[in-house]
Amino acid sequence: MLAAENQKHVLIVDPDVAAIEPLRQQLEHSGFLVSVITDGSAAAAALAERPPQLVIIDWNMQGLAPLDVIERVRAARQLQPIRLIILSELGGEHDIVSGLNIGADDYITKPFSFREAVARIQAVLRTRAGDHRRSALCFEHLTLNTATNRVTAEGIALNVRGAEYRLLEFLMSHPGRTFNRTQLLAQVWAGDAEIDERTVDVNVQRLRKILSKPGYEACIQTVRGFGYRFIER
Repeated sequence: MLAAENQKHVLIVDPDVAAIEPLRQQLEHSGFLVSVITDGSAAAAALAERPPQLVIIDWNMQGLAPLDVIERVRAARQLQPIRLIILSELGGEHDIVSGLNIGADDYITKPFSFREAVARIQAVLRTRAGDHRRSALCFEHLTLNTATNRVTAEGIALNVRGAEYRLLEFLMSHPGRTFNRTQLLAQVWAGDAEIDERTVDVNVQRLRKILSKPGYEACIQTVRGFGYRFIER
């Protein structure tokens, strides 16, 4: 078991305590410090009192609507990095893509394997392992700050969230290197079997649209017949 000061804190917001109990046990067995809250209002208070490294939120909770809690997470991210995973009984492609696009780092459909969920949680948190070594990725006047989850270009903040943020962060971390869609699914979406290769193309298009405003869309280059890479203009 890790020392308390080295444990990563996971906040689970789910009204069904009994159903989520095996996940709590699996996470604690894996060395996480876990808090379980059953409604959105209490979750908002917990975020303010002690921001965790990860929030896992169910769509069907009482109190504040899930989107309100997600907004609280976004606000707290300005002070420290916080990951977000959505739990939902809705497993359609549209539902998953929508969840990722509103700022979630991953989307897990109920019912799910608790061991697989722990592996995906570890994958989401693993991308933060190098933050103390390099808190910002910079190319020309495009900057991605991994400590605050903010992207700026020419000094102007860009609205890059969720999957688009993770995709940009990964590509900027490996400039000039080409990745195919399967590799990007494994790195950005933790190999989620519910996400197919079309999702990569959709998120690349959306990311390019965001980057086009300050003129940086060409940084995400298509390598015909293979995949994508990040290059300087």
